[in-house]
Amino acid sequence: MTFNDNARVGGNSAKRRGGTVAAVGGGAVGLGGIAVLLFSLLTGTDLSGLFGGTGGAAAPAGGGEAIVGCETGQDANSDDACRLAAASLSIDQFWQERLDGYREPQLVIVDRATSSSCGTASNATGPFYCPPDETVYVDPTFFSILRAQYDTTAGPLAQLYVLAHEYGHHVQNLTGVMDQYPNNGTGADSNGVRTELQADCFAGAWVAAAGEQVDENGTPYLQPPTQQQIVDALSAASAVGDDHIQTEAGGVANPDSFTHGSSEQRTRWFETGREGGVNACDTFSVPGSSL
Repeated sequence: MTFNDNARVGGNSAKRRGGTVAAVGGGAVGLGGIAVLLFSLLTGTDLSGLFGGTGGAAAPAGGGEAIVGCETGQDANSDDACRLAAASLSIDQFWQERLDGYREPQLVIVDRATSSSCGTASNATGPFYCPPDETVYVDPTFFSILRAQYDTTAGPLAQLYVLAHEYGHHVQNLTGVMDQYPNNGTGADSNGVRTELQADCFAGAWVAAAGEQVDENGTPYLQPPTQQQIVDALSAASAVGDDHIQTEAGGVANPDSFTHGSSEQRTRWFETGREGGVNACDTFSVPGSSL
């Protein structure tokens, strides 16, 4: 997805934060758990402690530095960190128009690694949303890993799909979905899978409307996505399906261990949101066979 070159994006509040940290914790939601599975299965590195329900949670690092050189859409088109920071303006505006009482989450652009109440954030853990912090953490270098390991281009719209997915988790936190449907373990019909698929659907709804959000001068932040960009985003959604990750690791797809949904489910719910909007995203009321 392409930003309009003259769009003003300097009002974003994203911060770059990094440092050497060692932390474990639990409670994060998003693509992070999938990244942990990828690294564990394909590299032999045990990162499972990062998202376990036990262990002490790290205190979140404070402060951070503003993203520099991120003032216009042209800047966002040329730099991954600026692209993510700029997109947060559009996503926040989208939800402010649709959800009474919406408040913006923090967005932390991770430089190497940083701590959160949910554990260490880095490209190894992948992008995630930490509910206690009400913060989205994403390391832009994660997308290079996604391209290398998952056979996907992970272009601009794919990156923004990931960001919008994490903001979807923030909406779930604000609206009480996380409390109403707490994590009940793994499985194709689990609350975890339904939570992730709803976030995919929310991301699709934002993509469909992304050309409608405007800066202070009335200039749309983003151009409507091209068909190729949509294909790119769908490719990313498919690549991080539980079944694809499991088979890429040399095993077989095991629905009983699913945490995020299959490739087919992730792409279908993304498209459901893109075609039907936010109101089409109730993944909790449908039977498991229809997920």
